[in-house]
Amino acid sequence: MARTPRILHLLVALCSLSSSSITVASASGAADSFLGCLAAAGVPPRLLQTPASPSYDALLRSSVRNLRYVAPGTPRPLAIVAAAEPAHSQATVRCGRRHGVRIRARSGGHDYEGLSYASLDPRERFAVLDLAAFREVRVDAARAEAWAGSGATLGEVYYAVGAASRALAFPAGVCPTVGVGGHLSGGGFGTLMRRYGLAADNVLDAVLVDAEGRLLNRTTMGEDLFWAIRGGGGESFGVVLSWKLRLVPVPETVTVFTVRRSRNQSASDLITKWQEIAPALPRDLILRVVVQSRHAQFEALFLGRCSRLLDHMRAHFPDLGVARADCEEISWIQSTVYFAFYSSSKPLELLLDRIGETGRYVKAKSDYVQEPIPRRVWESTWSWLEKPEAGLLILDPYGGRMASISPSATPFPHRKGNLYNLQYYSSWFENGTAALEKRMSWVRGLYREMEPYVSKNPRTGYVNYRDLDLGTNELQGNVTSYAKARIWGEKYFRGNFERLAAVKSMVDPDDFFRNEQSIPPLPAAKGWSSI
Repeated sequence: MARTPRILHLLVALCSLSSSSITVASASGAADSFLGCLAAAGVPPRLLQTPASPSYDALLRSSVRNLRYVAPGTPRPLAIVAAAEPAHSQATVRCGRRHGVRIRARSGGHDYEGLSYASLDPRERFAVLDLAAFREVRVDAARAEAWAGSGATLGEVYYAVGAASRALAFPAGVCPTVGVGGHLSGGGFGTLMRRYGLAADNVLDAVLVDAEGRLLNRTTMGEDLFWAIRGGGGESFGVVLSWKLRLVPVPETVTVFTVRRSRNQSASDLITKWQEIAPALPRDLILRVVVQSRHAQFEALFLGRCSRLLDHMRAHFPDLGVARADCEEISWIQSTVYFAFYSSSKPLELLLDRIGETGRYVKAKSDYVQEPIPRRVWESTWSWLEKPEAGLLILDPYGGRMASISPSATPFPHRKGNLYNLQYYSSWFENGTAALEKRMSWVRGLYREMEPYVSKNPRTGYVNYRDLDLGTNELQGNVTSYAKARIWGEKYFRGNFERLAAVKSMVDPDDFFRNEQSIPPLPAAKGWSSI
């Protein structure tokens, strides 16, 4: 009898080994069939990489921004397809459906939870469709429009717009290595949002490969699908290859400043006052805050001259003490360098660097704040920010144009009534479980501390700051469970989640495009009256 546990353990081990062998064999067969289908469809072999290929690891890591999802043991794609033209993307989708291989599309690789290149499920057979070659940006300054490939970075878009005109801009985020595809799919906010709204608010058209492998534009996809892809999150409705953008007017000279105040210089008081002041400032002015260690850094962009900016600051926020010496008058394109690299004197060509800083582990979470957080809470937050493992907080104010756009205009619902977005961000270089646990614990712990002071019923977040702590999908039959997805989905999309699921039912009822936080099909019993 004493030997029974050991025998059982051996049997379990043998069963696991047998099951693993079957899975590997099955995956290998799926990969061979998938690759054979791609070859028959005319996709050149040089664009296909498998784990046996010498360049596979380099290509997989080429735009990985979070090393948590390339750690040993992370499920890896059966293949990477570096599509060079739309037909390659269409073939990838068609062959994936035919041979049971899911497709995850990657543009910039900045998604915080690695959903564009990794899976949490070791049983999932998936391939990565890498869109890096879809990076052309064509600017029509006369029409104030541009076409940008999903694989282009925001920096490449900014550089092209700046080269075409000093009086045009595109309203999007501050990080130049972020991919256009993912950024626009989730909404995309940045320093011009208080004047012009989100990046997704300024999309005029798109070219998309749907679940049938068809190439569609706004006219052929219809307004419901066009609505869904502008803020409904990536990886749910198809693969967007390119976007038509509305460019917006800016003065040839804008003004920026960065003012740093320490905890001992009334930083808690300033942040407390900022919460009501920043969302109510003129819409040509954004004043964001980065809080780290013992300092709060106030960063501003004003669409005008320094003298007028100083008038606004004296009228609305004299306690910050902004002086003329703090201001820099530069062009809008220089301001994109300023916010990315904290210097306006660095060359514009830095915007074309697609790699940027890599080799980091990342965890982030987000909140929306609808009532000012009391000063005592900010004062107690310093104890979190002064820890050795601490990350930082980023406060981006809304108001202005953001408050006047309907919450249902796009899937992005966080409009009127939100003072600012609060991001908890940690990145680190140390490998190992100890570093991971300390950093993750810091982000999650501070997030818990702030729960009483942020949005409620539900507690909301920003889909481009993906956070799998909010919930992950489960299958119900062969499609994603709507009930389980609602748990996280209404936190990102509030009342727009059901409409997104209705669109999913129309365009991808078999749920081919799915991941850990993709939109599920709406159950037939629920229906949707406006579609």
